[in-house]
Amino acid sequence: MVTSLSLAALLIAASPPAALPTSPQQAVQAPAVIGPSYADLADLAVAAPVIADATIRSATLIKGPEAASVAPGHVRFYAEADVTSLVRGSGGIAPRIGYVVDAPLDARGRPPKLKKQRVLLFARPVSGSPGQVQLVGASAQLPWTTDSDARTRRIAAELVAAEAPPTITGIGNAFHVPGSLPGEGETQIFLTTADNRPVSLSILRRPGEQARWAVALSEIVDEAAAPPARDTLLWYRLACALPATLPERSTTTLDAANAAIAGEDYATVIAALGPCRRSS
Repeated sequence: MVTSLSLAALLIAASPPAALPTSPQQAVQAPAVIGPSYADLADLAVAAPVIADATIRSATLIKGPEAASVAPGHVRFYAEADVTSLVRGSGGIAPRIGYVVDAPLDARGRPPKLKKQRVLLFARPVSGSPGQVQLVGASAQLPWTTDSDARTRRIAAELVAAEAPPTITGIGNAFHVPGSLPGEGETQIFLTTADNRPVSLSILRRPGEQARWAVALSEIVDEAAAPPARDTLLWYRLACALPATLPERSTTTLDAANAAIAGEDYATVIAALGPCRRSS
């Protein structure tokens, strides 16, 4: 049984994933997402050093002062779950783990029945307590489905891959070089990253052709590179972090005409990436 001390530790409010700053593009209106979107799962996976496929063994309703911060329409449980497999993590947690979770009331306004549910848990370990974890956010317990499990495993694999793209933190300088023909030219936009690794966008214009763009993850721009596929980690890093428009400070070295073209080329990239859809 969980002790008062360990419960108090688990009740420390889990902050929503903060791996990426809120950007204007995230405010773009989009159709409602049924179930977790790629961005939902990626937000959780980035924030969670432990991702577990588990089955809830027991769920005890928490009342009184320890449930004072629960959102309206929700109730708080202390749950214990048996870990089936670790999607992400070093294996340093117990085969049975305890955690606090806030769950919505059912359609009749009653506490839901969590026992025996198979779930995906996105959590962080509790120091000194291998049998306890803390969920990384309010939506960090998801019903297990074949689809969500497979997508979460792909994201987890992408995050630890040697070629994993870095976290995008902003936009640096932008440059545009006109070509020899009217309407021809190339724009290069440098992005800033959390670990200072180079990332840049290149947009190539040719008369009578649709602008082509690519992203480079090194100092060398590969002209044969293609834009990232949707619902990949590189797409997520870009679509969910880049602002809707090119900042004016990025084009201070350009004249007005070239700055305007650079802004148009950046808009081409944003349109191609599409909105970073989240279910909430």
